[in-house]
Amino acid sequence: MTAESVPSETRRSRGDRQREAIVGAVRELLEHKSFADLSVSLISERAGVARSGFYFYFDSKYAVLAVIVADAMEELDKLTHDFAPREPGETPSEFAKRMVGSAAAVFAHHDPIMQACTLAQNTDAQIREIMNDYSDTVIDKIVGLVRQDSGARPITDDVPALVRMLTATTAVTLSHDPAFVGRGTDPARAVEVLERLWLNALWGGSDPGA
Repeated sequence: MTAESVPSETRRSRGDRQREAIVGAVRELLEHKSFADLSVSLISERAGVARSGFYFYFDSKYAVLAVIVADAMEELDKLTHDFAPREPGETPSEFAKRMVGSAAAVFAHHDPIMQACTLAQNTDAQIREIMNDYSDTVIDKIVGLVRQDSGARPITDDVPALVRMLTATTAVTLSHDPAFVGRGTDPARAVEVLERLWLNALWGGSDPGA
């Protein structure tokens, strides 16, 4: 390591820490504030960086949110093995349970960020665009997965529309929207219903040969 390389490596390390601090600040603030109430000044103050420092790494608070959502989607890819088909010997009900369980784990790990994003997209066009971009990617992967599954028996030939409906229902349910999970009820009940919904919609409600 040369003497000349030390300052640049130090700057990169400091920059990584500041960028992570900004992302961490948004995560912390969303625990008790809505995304609409977050400002760059508030985020910068929580992160311990100047406003100019914030804008060095991100164009807006939406850019920070996009990074957080991308991290969540990357985690979902890992948990589902990039939405790999059913494993040999894995029944449709086991597969549905695993896929819904993977989504539930991601929402739980990134709560309240995913909850805030899912709910805020109804009123915020930029958040809606961010969420739609990632939803489209997930939907395309699931559609491909269903079409190559010889045991699949979807309730409609319009598999993309069906998967989009199932994905949207899953997202709002895992976000604990009272309209879907009720008030003061155990969210696990809703997750069980989601598993059955996916199974019935895509595999006719039962395992072939069962």
